[in-house]
Amino acid sequence: MTKARERLAGSDREPVKDARRVGPTDPGETMRVVVTLRRPSQQAIDEAAQKIARGEPAEPLTREAFAARFSAAPEDLAKVEAFAKEYDLSVQRTDAAACTVMLAGTVERFQRAFGVELSHYEHPKLGRFRGRTGCILIPQELVGIVTSVLGLDDRPQARPHFRIRSGYEPRRAAARTETFTPLQMASLYDFPPGDGSGQCIGIVELGGGYTESDLRQYFSELGMAEPRVVAVGVDGGSNAPSGNPSGADGEVTLDIEIAGAVAPGATIAVYFAPNSDAGFVDAVKQAVHDSTNKPSVISISWGAPESSWTAQALTAFNQALQEAATLGVTVCAAAGDSGSNDSSAGGDSVDFPASSPYVLACGGTRVTASGSASSLSIKSEVVWNDGASGGATGGGISSEFGLPPWQEGLKATYADGTTAALTKRGVPDVAADASPASGYEVLVGGQLTAVGGTSAVAPLFAGLIARINATQGKPVGFVNAKLYAAARAFRDITQGNNGSFAAAPGWDACTGLGSPDGRKIAAALGGSATQGPSASHGIAGGT
Repeated sequence: MTKARERLAGSDREPVKDARRVGPTDPGETMRVVVTLRRPSQQAIDEAAQKIARGEPAEPLTREAFAARFSAAPEDLAKVEAFAKEYDLSVQRTDAAACTVMLAGTVERFQRAFGVELSHYEHPKLGRFRGRTGCILIPQELVGIVTSVLGLDDRPQARPHFRIRSGYEPRRAAARTETFTPLQMASLYDFPPGDGSGQCIGIVELGGGYTESDLRQYFSELGMAEPRVVAVGVDGGSNAPSGNPSGADGEVTLDIEIAGAVAPGATIAVYFAPNSDAGFVDAVKQAVHDSTNKPSVISISWGAPESSWTAQALTAFNQALQEAATLGVTVCAAAGDSGSNDSSAGGDSVDFPASSPYVLACGGTRVTASGSASSLSIKSEVVWNDGASGGATGGGISSEFGLPPWQEGLKATYADGTTAALTKRGVPDVAADASPASGYEVLVGGQLTAVGGTSAVAPLFAGLIARINATQGKPVGFVNAKLYAAARAFRDITQGNNGSFAAAPGWDACTGLGSPDGRKIAAALGGSATQGPSASHGIAGGT
């Protein structure tokens, strides 16, 4: 007798444009899938997160308290385990706090278990991947318990948001005003003193890796101690440098070097996961609920247009970000490097996870500085838009998320000069230097190079938050409401566009509130910003 099944809400997959079906997958091929489960008292989490989003005082939960109250119910886990046993799938990992179960088995068994047909596809940009179309089917006993099934399709879900400057030649002259070390950028933006001691910055990566030799050389040349870096494997991911600085290695090393230079006293925990919807969601969940490293701030420099996500993956990911807010964890995410359309085939789009209302979305500018390497100041700052080949900051209006309370009353300015009131989530919230032409000097594969992209902005802000957390002795947590109430803590960017949207006085869909005045931000978030520069870590330091 065939068991009654129901469609898993939000699981529909459309065919990938320009993808060619090569043929069926090998039935005996082994694979892993991540199943997410409902949370007990989800309504209580929703209410707590909404309170935080409104800027109301709320004491964040510890990870231990959250797990005790909101972990997956034992009876729900038992039902998933019984389902797995019925279809000869093995339970590889159960994380009750994250409400996830990882299952492993053959293609044939997963096809039977979830009523799908898996095939191999070829795509000119995505390469070869295992995919499916249509919906996932689950037995009635799991309806309402299972909220997503991720990993049946392993197409690359996201892309890194960095741009390497071509033809760059490192200069050590006294007057370097075109590219900057992260220390110089922190000085330009008047970051408060501190080194992030006692904090942990979580960094999510979907491929590539770093080498100890690169980090050792880079921080040595900056004249500072190398931060403690911990690699955390997720779903089979690992620190696996390929030796290609233009690939994922460039993203990984950029993130570590910027965050580590700004907050060298912090531990840098790097969560390596496969580039799939399952890997991405699981990496964020593990970072949020990591009771060993306990990140107080997470930096994400990968993303994709909202339209490329299934509803189930978008919901699972956004709930993980909501959980971060209730735990007092700040999440900084790059807004994208492809202008207002985010390389979407369907017109303008914003990048996710930057579009989540539980994220500090980080856009990009182009900085012109004056002075010597040891005493720089910002001469001008405009929206980052270096054209089709050079990249431009992401930004726009979400199609998926409603208007958050801290953006009520704001307007978006379009490139033609017209304006419209925001009715949904606007992106980004903040911005900083992201143009490769005025980029960050980093070391990848033994070579110094200049790198830009909004993926540089996310770890820069993460380093700032780590400094403030260390000074306060507690995490500032979800910061958006406080930052929008303190718009004067930002340098307003009023020139430039990212395609469809233009900069304007106040918030705009290119640079958000603007670029940071670090001391004013620290004051707005309750941290001290009255001390002088920290000589011990060379905030103004050139190399």
